[in-house]
Amino acid sequence: MLIANRYRLLSRLGEGGMGTVWRAHDETLHREVAVKEVRAPAGLRSGDIARMYSRLEREAWAAARIPDRNVVTVHDVVMEDDRPWIVMELIRGQSLADLLRAGGPLTPRHAAHIGAEVLCGLRAAHAAGVEHRDVKPANVLLAEDGRVVLSDFGIAVVEGSTALTMTGEVVGSPEYLPPERALGRPSGPESDLWSLGVMLYTAVEGISPFRQDTALSTLRAVVDGEPPAPNRAGPLAPVIAGLLRKEPAERTPAAEVAEALRNIAHGPDAATTATTAPTSTTATTATTATARTPAAAPAPR
Repeated sequence: MLIANRYRLLSRLGEGGMGTVWRAHDETLHREVAVKEVRAPAGLRSGDIARMYSRLEREAWAAARIPDRNVVTVHDVVMEDDRPWIVMELIRGQSLADLLRAGGPLTPRHAAHIGAEVLCGLRAAHAAGVEHRDVKPANVLLAEDGRVVLSDFGIAVVEGSTALTMTGEVVGSPEYLPPERALGRPSGPESDLWSLGVMLYTAVEGISPFRQDTALSTLRAVVDGEPPAPNRAGPLAPVIAGLLRKEPAERTPAAEVAEALRNIAHGPDAATTATTAPTSTTATTATTATARTPAAAPAPR
């Protein structure tokens, strides 16, 4: 299939709540790209479909205004069949969610390296007036060249813009949702920091601290519950605790979190609880050092 007489769809890369991502070939510039299409659920009303399309266009707008190597690059937005399609750089690699499914929990050092890179992207987004609002392992891409890339700004809120979501609608993944958004209160950059804390916990423990059997019980745990004490976090434990404070103003500032994550990523792995400490070894292929990380972090196991 040819989109906008230029982008030829080759194979499906993944699917999510907002649609499908394809590997495609740009026949004008002769390069491979990723193309995201929207897939409206059956039975959705026309007004809701229009709102979904607007949300997809907002993803491109939000991501395109963030000039950072840890944020996916948007090349183009085109219309085909009266739907918007977002053309992005093709990230060769896997998501953090894929890595955790295949290899289990990460060491604190490896999780800190990924978290530090994600936080770099978030701080660049916040400086541009953009909240991501859906930070989770599935939206963190681990490139073969060592980059850690934050993707999917489909539900991002840009400073000064009008929210697209309906009153009472929960947008995002409930187990990564900050309590202020679960309660319908205003969000801010600190809300992304909460989600980063949940992601770090999930990376070292293998499961989200707030996951329950239903979305409603998960939201109740986010608002009222305290996360179980992590067993594998080691030096990451105080960082995670500082990010998972219920009140946004009490969360550890981004600059302090960034410094702590860098220190952990560049240091030796501290011993964790003996009965639960991971025992598998690490490879050396997927996380090379970057300009911001002069020492290479452990790669996927």
